[in-house]
Amino acid sequence: MPDWSYQTIFKPILQKLPPSFSREFIHHGMSIVSSTTIGERFIEFLGHMAPSKKLEKQICGLQFPSPVGLSGKIDPKLSGIKAFQNLGFGFMEIGPVSILGSSEKEELRIDHKQEQILGYSERIPLSKVKEKLASLKKKKVPFFIKVEGTLQESKQICEELDPFSDGFIINSHTFHSVNEYIFFREQINKPILLAYSAESFTDSNNLENYHADGILIEESHSLDRLQHALIAIRKVHKDIPIITSGGVREPADAIRLFDSGASLILLGFEYVFTGPGLPKRINEDFENRFSKEPVKVEGWIWYWLFGLAITVAGFIALLFSMTRIILPYDESFLEIFRNDILRFNPAILYFMAHDRMTLSGTMISGGFIYMQLSRHGIRYGIHWARKAVNIAGLVGFLGIFLFIGYGYFDWLHGLFWLILLPLFIIGYVKSRNATGAPKSTNLFNHRYWKLSLIGQLAFVLLGASLTLGGVVISFIGASSVFVPTDLTYLCLSPEALSGFNERLIPVIAHDRAGFGSALLSVGLLVLMLALWGIREGERWVWWTFTIGAIPAFSAGIVTHFIIAYTDFVHLLPAYFALFLYLVGVICTAPFLLKGNDNLSIS
Repeated sequence: MPDWSYQTIFKPILQKLPPSFSREFIHHGMSIVSSTTIGERFIEFLGHMAPSKKLEKQICGLQFPSPVGLSGKIDPKLSGIKAFQNLGFGFMEIGPVSILGSSEKEELRIDHKQEQILGYSERIPLSKVKEKLASLKKKKVPFFIKVEGTLQESKQICEELDPFSDGFIINSHTFHSVNEYIFFREQINKPILLAYSAESFTDSNNLENYHADGILIEESHSLDRLQHALIAIRKVHKDIPIITSGGVREPADAIRLFDSGASLILLGFEYVFTGPGLPKRINEDFENRFSKEPVKVEGWIWYWLFGLAITVAGFIALLFSMTRIILPYDESFLEIFRNDILRFNPAILYFMAHDRMTLSGTMISGGFIYMQLSRHGIRYGIHWARKAVNIAGLVGFLGIFLFIGYGYFDWLHGLFWLILLPLFIIGYVKSRNATGAPKSTNLFNHRYWKLSLIGQLAFVLLGASLTLGGVVISFIGASSVFVPTDLTYLCLSPEALSGFNERLIPVIAHDRAGFGSALLSVGLLVLMLALWGIREGERWVWWTFTIGAIPAFSAGIVTHFIIAYTDFVHLLPAYFALFLYLVGVICTAPFLLKGNDNLSIS
């Protein structure tokens, strides 16, 4: 689950439940979702957690997708092992593993005020680890198994878990001499990392005698101790791989450890309090440290023109819906004139105007968002922006089949479709090099970051609500056409409308289906922008939300008051959407508008 749902919804609830139950509930739930390909793709859709290819590292002959891993302390029962492989981690620690596991069951204790997990260490029995790892169908990242026990027990564990492990972590005090270590090392065909506590680590020179494949430095709370141990080792050993465990509460802590010489880091108990988005935030901050390569995505201008065409068409449609409403080709299909409808029931024209004005406002908003994503995302090679445009654009094009389904094909919409299609296709073809991962400058868990999660949740709910609304309206437009409040406003039944003109309902259905399709497409744009685009200092994202929603809300709400269609139940979804919009704009403003951004809103 992303930070916007974890920090705002799940964490406050789970804190009131027994800690062990909360942990296993979350881990089991995430693993169930991760157990299918569709579930994995859903997780990726929600969070875009996959690290950039630039972050790949090769250490001990192993390829790590990211330098950020997860400590075995977080998942001692291995109930979430499927899920954690999809949350942006580059490797995982399993264990500590012993022959029989923990002799006494220790209750998990959490100090929520200090955000600490107190005195908890659970060893997993060897048999359970074998069972869990053998049942794992897909292994995406390297596994380091931490071993505890006597020298002979450690050897047995390593031998039995060899098929599942990429390396073993063994406490340095397990070996009483260098010769014991060397003899043990020769018998194990996997990298061996020696584990030390940051507090007890004193003699870095002694590592020379061990010729270890790497070392692990553990620390529960003090980042300073971890850093001091790192610096002490790096003074003597420049090249030995060093993994740190714990001490990372926010991205700045991770960057500090990397700068002090850490090769890889394991997130410890702090991860529980900060949230599942921490590895993604660290990866994006680490990505920001690479030299910026110039990216030229020529296709962005075609996507931008695609958005501009939709915006212009929206304004033209708005002009018609505010004046004539019924166009000559509508009259030709209906075989009656505008005045004939006015004489029969003026509310019919007002009703059609409200559908067409709402559609035009949605088109203007959608076109603006397309233009913003093209100008500020695709132009700079950001893959998520291209993905958002492609998904929403494809859904919008498919919506034309809803127009046909009820017997009325609007040739003007068909012509507009033919104008848009080549712009979209050329943009798609010419922007294939937009594969860049997003970067971030957010280093701290400050109050603006926490407030932005509330705003992000509001925007996600807004996008999801608009998407759902688009589906419902499209379905209504292609089936029953009217909802009860529509018929109350018209003071007519469908049979009465058909009795007046049997072609009138197909025209209204065409308008409804068109609006539903446009709303679905724009809802997806809002949803994907909310899920993937909110990062500290991304001013253009805030302006996209803030300005982009105004045409849609203005047309969707004001129009109803102009035509006196003010039924509260009918407008309740629009009021709810407006509330979410205001919460999102207010709560994300300090985070998104922070810092200097060289991108304007144009």
